[in-house]
Amino acid sequence: MAVHIFGIRHHGPGSARSVKQALETVQPDCILIEGPVEGESILNLVAEPDMVPPVALLVYSPEQTTKSAYYPFAEFSPEWQAIKFGLKKSIPVRFIDLPQSHWLAIGDGKEDEENSGEENDPDDSDIDENLPEDNDEALKDPLGALAKAAGYSDSERWWEHLVEQRQDSTEVFAAIMEAMTMLRTEVPTRADKMDPLREAYMRNQIRSAIKEGFQSIAVVCGAWHAPVLVTLPPAKDDVALLKGLPKIKTESTWIPWTHSRLSFASGYGAGVTSPGWYQHIWTHNNRLVERWITQAARLLREEDMDASSAHTIEAVRLAEALASMRDRPAPGLSELMESIQTVLCFGNDVPLRVIHEKLIVGEVMGTVPEATPSVPVQKDLLKEQKRLRLPAESGEKILDLDLRKEIDLDRSKLLHRLNLLDIPWGRSQTAKGKAGTFHEIWQLRWLPEYALPLIDSGKWGKTVKEAAENKTRETASETDELPELTKLLNAALQADLAAAVQFSMEKVKNVAAVAGDIGHLMDAIPDLVRLARYGNVRKTDSLAVEHILEGIISRVCISLSAACSAINDDAAGPMFVRIGAVHSAIQLLQNEEHTKDWLGSLFKIADSPGIHGMLAGRAARLLLEQRVIDAPDAARRLGLALSTATGTLEAAAWAEGFLKGSGLLLIHDDTLWSVVDDWISSLTPEKFSDILPLLRRTFSTFEPAERRQMGEKVSRSSGGSEGALKTSQMPQQMDLDIARADAVIPVLSRILGIEQ
Repeated sequence: MAVHIFGIRHHGPGSARSVKQALETVQPDCILIEGPVEGESILNLVAEPDMVPPVALLVYSPEQTTKSAYYPFAEFSPEWQAIKFGLKKSIPVRFIDLPQSHWLAIGDGKEDEENSGEENDPDDSDIDENLPEDNDEALKDPLGALAKAAGYSDSERWWEHLVEQRQDSTEVFAAIMEAMTMLRTEVPTRADKMDPLREAYMRNQIRSAIKEGFQSIAVVCGAWHAPVLVTLPPAKDDVALLKGLPKIKTESTWIPWTHSRLSFASGYGAGVTSPGWYQHIWTHNNRLVERWITQAARLLREEDMDASSAHTIEAVRLAEALASMRDRPAPGLSELMESIQTVLCFGNDVPLRVIHEKLIVGEVMGTVPEATPSVPVQKDLLKEQKRLRLPAESGEKILDLDLRKEIDLDRSKLLHRLNLLDIPWGRSQTAKGKAGTFHEIWQLRWLPEYALPLIDSGKWGKTVKEAAENKTRETASETDELPELTKLLNAALQADLAAAVQFSMEKVKNVAAVAGDIGHLMDAIPDLVRLARYGNVRKTDSLAVEHILEGIISRVCISLSAACSAINDDAAGPMFVRIGAVHSAIQLLQNEEHTKDWLGSLFKIADSPGIHGMLAGRAARLLLEQRVIDAPDAARRLGLALSTATGTLEAAAWAEGFLKGSGLLLIHDDTLWSVVDDWISSLTPEKFSDILPLLRRTFSTFEPAERRQMGEKVSRSSGGSEGALKTSQMPQQMDLDIARADAVIPVLSRILGIEQ
């Protein structure tokens, strides 16, 4: 009987190739792999032709799907090759790592732990903070000391050159075992709370295989664990360590994965920095350098960048020269990227971002067979994706939908339903340059972790529509916030969930009838207006919405003036935003009665005393835009608000409300421009100097480009500096009767209480 321990890196082409060759050499009759025991029952699916890596084994608690763990596999993962080997040879293949039923239950008692799937990866470690500071580097990266001694800057490059770039070698496992044994005996052990439990369980599984009579047992595990699996201590010690572990119910399935989720940058603890590069090493046995740089050149040409054959040849030569200068057996990724940046990118690092995203990491997404265990809602989504020709893809994709087409309307409904289930596969974008009523722009990107909320949504129904409808109804029943209810109603309408729409409509009606917060009523209007205006595009009756709107708008118009009185700046800011949103919504509604009531409430705000200046200014501005007041009236209001009789802060607030957000409007709206221009032109030099700080404060809210265009427009309208000088001198050129003006001064002084 022989037990062969193969210590590997979880994702590495050299390790995978060495494992494959080692298994061919030893011809085991049983293969034990570091992996969750729960996945053993579905290992047979790996042999299916539709199972294409990268994929991940997902283990989760059906009662609480947030408790989960992913075990990703790429084609270049040693464990994947070991599984494929065993299934092809009809050899028993088993997972021997600590069951996630224990792991997830133990996680319940951990403090300050974030369980988000990949964070539960077995290779994550907690460092003991009480160890000496001198050991910090070794504790975080035990291989770093070996890499440094070998002349490498970090352990990643060292491991890649010595292990992953090997084309054929089974002797590497003896070297790995020696190195790991030395590190575990000479360097302080990492204080991973789970390692002793996991290693005890793996030893027990090896003992079980021996008792079953297997004569040649191959164990594929992480290199760090290899030394403690070579010799088996008394079984009673491991049994005692594992006794009494908490346990919860778990289920497992396979899900598609992506290369980007295999990278360190995704937060995956056992990730690699360059999945695309490792796939390249695994796929090609020769001319790695030439093939890689050729792919990079082709990618740059697709991005409309210069990359000729001559550049490619020179980049290959430079990479080989760099490897020779650094005493490397062959160019690694660092040498390749340096040569690409120097020759193909002409020293510029910006194109390297494209190469990193599409080549070094890659956008590859795996597939799983239809026989994979799944809940009904998952099967329904897959059927809908096929029907609508909308496959899940890892890369970003822009989808332009015309809702007048039946297939596009159905696609829109599916994306909206998934959003209601907290699966944001598609994110709605602004439809610029399109007929907004009938067009929707979506940005699509499928992430593997969407599998969990999709599985969780199975408790709401067997289909995507049923699940979205039931969840929407329950969410609506649990909230009494009017703005939230109207958003939910809008989402249900777009998703074409008739029962949820009816339920949400009744809830909105009941809540709106007793709502006393005018802010909430105003927040609800824009969504309700969109429903009333565009509901018919989705073939939905909007009469009920219009009835609710009628009551809400009437209450807002009656109470708005009082709500804008005697409030401070903190309360005025949100009200300013609400007034603008409601005004836009009512203009969109195109209802004469509602428009008349709303403009009447704006008149009250503009003319009533005690209204916050910013809100009064905004009301005047909106009335001017609607041509309810003319330019002279607006100029009169502006002059009164900015007169010396008005307090500086109040005047500043009024001007801010009147002009805020109107940079482009000031430039292109000649009426508004003439109001401001006439008022400023009428100021005397002294009054202009007094009011200048106020103007600077107001105009500072405009973009620099907008201020520049305003200056150019002033220059054109005044005829340059000469015209400006003429305007400034206008008061002196006017024929004034100074004696008559002096006679009025004593009377005005007494009225204003000014001593002479």
